[in-house]
Amino acid sequence: MTRQQTFTSWLKTHAKDDTAFGDLARDVSADPHWPSRKAHAGQRAYLEERGAVLAAIETLERAWEAYRAHSGNREAGS
Repeated sequence: MTRQQTFTSWLKTHAKDDTAFGDLARDVSADPHWPSRKAHAGQRAYLEERGAVLAAIETLERAWEAYRAHSGNREAGS
């Protein structure tokens, strides 16, 4: 059985995109403390704890929705 790509791995595939997803992907890639093993709630909390602007949090939410649609799993992991 093929292992499902994690959200963080999926997001990083967008790092070259000239979009909000790309901006988030580049920030995540550059952040050595990004909680890649945490699920959505942990990653959102991480951004909020660090004072991320609302646009970044909204982008995370849209990225999670896109990832879940891509993965075909409503409960997709980190």
